[in-house]
Amino acid sequence: MGVFDFVKEAGAKIGIGESKADKEAKAEAASAERAAEVSKRVKDRKAKAAKAERMDRLADHKKSQGLEDYVKGLGLEVQSLDIRYDDGRATVSGKVKDQATREKIILAIGNVQDVGQVSDDIEVVDDSAESEMHVVQRGDTLSAIAKEHYGDPMKYPVIFEANRPMLKDPDLIYPGQVLRIPAEA
Repeated sequence: MGVFDFVKEAGAKIGIGESKADKEAKAEAASAERAAEVSKRVKDRKAKAAKAERMDRLADHKKSQGLEDYVKGLGLEVQSLDIRYDDGRATVSGKVKDQATREKIILAIGNVQDVGQVSDDIEVVDDSAESEMHVVQRGDTLSAIAKEHYGDPMKYPVIFEANRPMLKDPDLIYPGQVLRIPAEA
């Protein structure tokens, strides 16, 4: 008896193991398959990201158009109204006759859900004074706000009228809402 040496990679292939070449070929095929899968996933992610970006732009465009329609529906006189919405920020431009109309447009837009900031590029024909702004707190009423700003709770109609047409009822204000407080009561 003895031990005989053979060339391990040579000989008949009868299915009881893999040759080194077979193993390398399988490894290469698996590597190529993984590379193709990774490439496909990267391409799919890019396509999804591009689609999401298009959907965001479309949603922002719809929001812009909705804001313009809302402001026009309030009956405020504004020439060349243009509102651009992008990720919580509305940029508004146009031309108005007075400061009160400018402020009403800004407040109308700013008091819409999803609008966190309004950038104002509105041209005002006259140069009247700007109004003070008041952020409604829980428990506020127009009477209480009038007393705070004018010293007389019975001047609440001044605040109500200054915020029409956004306000429809003097009893319907809500926390977080921003109201105009005209300097002259």
